[in-house]
Amino acid sequence: MRIVVAIGGNAIIAEHERGTWAEQRANAATIAQQLAALKRAGHELVLTHGNGPQVGALHVQHARTGDEVPALPFDALVAMTQGQLGYLLQTAIEEADPEVRTATILTRVRVLEDDPSFEHPTKPIGRFFANERDARRAAGQTLTVAPDAGRGWRTVVPSPRPQDIIEFEQIAALARAGVLVIAAGGGGIPVVRRDGRLGGAEAVIDKDRASAVLARAVDASVLVMLTGVERVALDFGTRWQRDMARLTTSDADRLLAEGEFPPGSMGPKVESAAQFVRETGGVAIVTCAERLLDAVQGAAGTRVVPDAQGPSATAWSSPASVAAA
Repeated sequence: MRIVVAIGGNAIIAEHERGTWAEQRANAATIAQQLAALKRAGHELVLTHGNGPQVGALHVQHARTGDEVPALPFDALVAMTQGQLGYLLQTAIEEADPEVRTATILTRVRVLEDDPSFEHPTKPIGRFFANERDARRAAGQTLTVAPDAGRGWRTVVPSPRPQDIIEFEQIAALARAGVLVIAAGGGGIPVVRRDGRLGGAEAVIDKDRASAVLARAVDASVLVMLTGVERVALDFGTRWQRDMARLTTSDADRLLAEGEFPPGSMGPKVESAAQFVRETGGVAIVTCAERLLDAVQGAAGTRVVPDAQGPSATAWSSPASVAAA
């Protein structure tokens, strides 16, 4: 089975961490054990990852040394983090299982030049700050800041919707050859088509949306999106919280429209999962890194499925019970 696995950038640098290389290596090692187990089970794997903390750190470094070293645009910073995190993940995977062959593909993703997000930045990057003043100091003169899901203030940048994966054929060919491919890192290097040529764009694409586009392009059967919790929950953080074992695409769409899933947190994952399932008939799973293998085997996580495979159900419900009602 061909599986696309999307890792969040915050899974490699947790909120409470400074982001040292040792911290990132330790976090990657946990994920690598699960990926190696999936490869041993005979699956073809394509791995994607976020880069919010890493690309934000690079931006701060460039902004603060601009008098000495010319700053680079965001498409170049995304490309740099693809190499950085690809190297990190390849090392961790090969340490977990030296028999697993890996490759990182610098991946461009086409976006539309008139995407509304260029006028209304929403993608949080970099570290969290306790107040707006400190966040603005880190963002520099040209970028915007905003609160992020009640966890603090962060820099926000444009996040246009991904249209096409430029290198999808190369990615699929490597996966068919048994290589664990790391691709579309950080949502992909954002490019737009101008006068028949591709050129970089000042943006950071949402990695979950890019992963759904990539999974469709490479004919994946399963899309897995890793996050900090084992399952998608309704009424998260309240005494009415219900962890979901299964969610139909219709229920996912309805709950998104009702604002159940925050746009800076679970929202893009549920949206991307429903889109992938509708367009391919495949299965999308949301779970945590520690339960990746169990989730693929059906013993953990939230599965987003076609309506015909419903109804939606909580983790403790019988198959006939309907959650999200």
